[in-house]
Amino acid sequence: MTAVPVFLYHSVSSDPPSWIAPFTVSPRVFAEQLETIADSGLRLVPLRRLVAAQRGGPPLPARSAVLTFDDGFADFHSTVLPLLVRLGLPATLYVTTGALRGRAGAPADGVFPPGSRMLSWRQLVALDSSGVEIGGHTRTHPQLDTLPAHRVWDEVAGCAGELEDFLGHPVDSFAYPHGYSSPAVRDQVRAAGWTSATAVRDAFSSAGDDPLRIARLMVRADTDRDRFRQWTIGAAAPVAPFPEGARTKGWRAYRRMRARLNLPYRAVS
Repeated sequence: MTAVPVFLYHSVSSDPPSWIAPFTVSPRVFAEQLETIADSGLRLVPLRRLVAAQRGGPPLPARSAVLTFDDGFADFHSTVLPLLVRLGLPATLYVTTGALRGRAGAPADGVFPPGSRMLSWRQLVALDSSGVEIGGHTRTHPQLDTLPAHRVWDEVAGCAGELEDFLGHPVDSFAYPHGYSSPAVRDQVRAAGWTSATAVRDAFSSAGDDPLRIARLMVRADTDRDRFRQWTIGAAAPVAPFPEGARTKGWRAYRRMRARLNLPYRAVS
């Protein structure tokens, strides 16, 4: 099955807060990675084209790839958008609605650590108008697979409602916080009207991948040039779909146990 790199970024900044620094790339490195993508012959396409292919629609162009960004950091507007516009590149931005500034006075307490620099609702409208696909990333960024069903629904359906009410049009694309999901969570995401959802899995996606668990390659601060170059040629990672492993199931069981004991595993500190 043809490997489709779906690149996952968080912050693109030279001075990120310490908690997100391991998942941040500098503007210089990000620009270099876009050059590597172009030099490899990959063609960046909108996420919806991959989803359409996964749902039996038109096949993807050869050597396709997708850009995605999670959380909604302010540097997407100041640093990433100018590059995307200049190069004419599509991207999907998944935002955590409770962390966006400017609608209720301030970001919700406890969504992300103090000092996190997040987008405002006003900037979100500007990004939407610029052609960036806006997707949902829940309201408060929880580990959905450890929550009771009613709280999962509030997070996934509530996020959709907030974005659609504010932007004035439907939103279709969702991303699981931390990449964590389960069959029950995916059922709720589907019921809430999301037509695609991205995980992590540190793997390539493909036309045969599950559109409600799209595999992505997370670009981190320690992703070196050679590893990134290998990804652009379809190497150094498995290709989805593949079964959920025992390690993933065990990790979910451990986090659920801690949640039941009111000692939740803190994925973000």
